[in-house]
Amino acid sequence: MLYPTADAYLAAPAKSVALFGMSGLGKTRTAAMLREESGWFHYSVDYRIGTRYMGEHIVDNFKREAMRVPFLRDLLRSDSIYIASNISFANLSPLSTYLGKPGDPAKGGIPFADYLERQRQHREAEIRALLDTPLFQHKATDLYGYENFLCDTGGSICEVVNPEDPADPVLTALADCTLLVQIEGTAALEQELVRRFERHPKPMYYPEDFLVTLWEEYRGSHGFAEDAVDPDAFIVWGYRRLLAHRVPRYGAMARHWGVSVTAAEIERVRSPAAFDALIASAIARRAGGEAPS
Repeated sequence: MLYPTADAYLAAPAKSVALFGMSGLGKTRTAAMLREESGWFHYSVDYRIGTRYMGEHIVDNFKREAMRVPFLRDLLRSDSIYIASNISFANLSPLSTYLGKPGDPAKGGIPFADYLERQRQHREAEIRALLDTPLFQHKATDLYGYENFLCDTGGSICEVVNPEDPADPVLTALADCTLLVQIEGTAALEQELVRRFERHPKPMYYPEDFLVTLWEEYRGSHGFAEDAVDPDAFIVWGYRRLLAHRVPRYGAMARHWGVSVTAAEIERVRSPAAFDALIASAIARRAGGEAPS
């Protein structure tokens, strides 16, 4: 690991951490706190995906919708209006909207073939954005003068790596420049994530084989044609299965590549000093020793 002991982490003049785990457990909140209160550089993988690697796809999708409106079509063709994505660290809706949901177009669904293609685009973009982490760590110090670096990974990181492979290129690149830290949920928290998702279902990334199996199982069990599937109903139905699929993969990442803290522990972190103490404690736990006083 980048920091073999808790004392090595605490003594490091420049700290570098990558947080991973399910969306909704505190990664971005913690990153924002560190950025605002102590000047950590915040590298958001999802933001990088939505700007550098999928930005053109996102804007083209906006334009495709606008071209269906005669008034807007004429303005676009004459370069009289400009359409752009206003994606931010706190608002990743443009990326989610582009990914979409498969099913009935009358309910906002898109054809499953288009959905698969967008999923493939996201996978490639996420891998490239994760591999950009060393570049941004260097920029943070060399260009912007930040000492500490926080990589805020997306919830689907576990789907684009093989935690059991000691030569996995993405995890190797991350482990060489950051301490990988899992935010681990509990069964009760997982149920809360499901309840939140049911209230506000959003597009998700799925591994392709897993997604195709879910799609065929859902349609087969309900007898739906592709264009008759309720997009939200399918996404909600699949979320529990996706959550169960991801949890052991996160655990394997922590076992083989980093350390783990609980969502309850990260929730109590309200200052950079408390964050450093928690990370040091996690390193000590992994090493089988006592946390530094």
